[in-house]
Amino acid sequence: TKRISLERIIREKALYRGVGVAYPCEIDAINILQATYLAMHRSLAGIASFKPMELWVDGNQFKPYKNMEHRCIIKGDSRCTSIAAASILAKQYRDNFMQMEAVHKPEYDWHKNKGYPTKAHRKAIERYGVTSLHRKSFRLIN
Repeated sequence: TKRISLERIIREKALYRGVGVAYPCEIDAINILQATYLAMHRSLAGIASFKPMELWVDGNQFKPYKNMEHRCIIKGDSRCTSIAAASILAKQYRDNFMQMEAVHKPEYDWHKNKGYPTKAHRKAIERYGVTSLHRKSFRLIN
C-alpha cells in the first residue's frame, strides 16, 4: 500500500524517529489520554539525542515532556509533514505488531482488523474471551 512505501521513505530520510507504546493494561489503569501521553514520552525518550526547538503535536493538548517547548496542532497530520510522518510510523508499527500477533491468535482476525473492534472481532471475543492485548476498560462486546 501507499502507507508501506511512505514508511520506507520516512525510515530512510528522517533524521530522528521513534515509536512509543502504551500497553492495554496501562491504558486500562491510567485512561487512553494519559496512555497516549505516555507513549509519546516513550517515543521521545527513545530518541534522547533529539533536541528540538519545539515539538509539534497532533491534537489540542499535550502533557509537557522534560521542559521541551511544544505546540499542539489540531489536524496536524493533514497540516504538517513531520506529524503526518509520525502518524504513518505509528500506524505501521501497530499494523505490523497486530500481524505478528495474528499468527498466535488467528481466531481474532487481527491480520485483517488490526485490533479494531469489527463485528467479526467482537464475535471472536464473545466466543474465545479477551487476551492481554484487549483493553478491559473498553466495551468489547455488546
